[in-house]
Amino acid sequence: MQQLTSLSSQRGASATSIALLLIVIVVAGKLLIAIVPAQIGDYQLTKTLSAQLEEANNSNESAKNFVERVNRQLSINADYDTSAEEVFTFTNKKAGQLAIHKKYEKTKNFFGNVDIVSRFEGDIKQGDAKSSAKK
Repeated sequence: MQQLTSLSSQRGASATSIALLLIVIVVAGKLLIAIVPAQIGDYQLTKTLSAQLEEANNSNESAKNFVERVNRQLSINADYDTSAEEVFTFTNKKAGQLAIHKKYEKTKNFFGNVDIVSRFEGDIKQGDAKSSAKK
């Protein structure tokens, strides 16, 4: 009878590898919970800005009216912590040719003092409003 004492003959997972796997799963899940909502929020905000930009340009609204329109829409969407002035700046303020540059960031707590900062930036022009929003 031969006794198997080498590590290569071990079958199954050790307690250490199971603990490490659980840690990896928890960290990955926490990352997903922190990042995915910010990405979805940015997609929805970009769609809203694109639609509002198209409507404003079609009705030859001024930049001031566009900002009021966006703030009103954000309020309707229950996005009370976001204002138009914090999210974008104008790259073209001519009525009927409005174009904006979206630039903002969202901060989400990860663990303890560690935060995840998601930065979103992109140009939105009249042509972009008809197609999908770009990041």
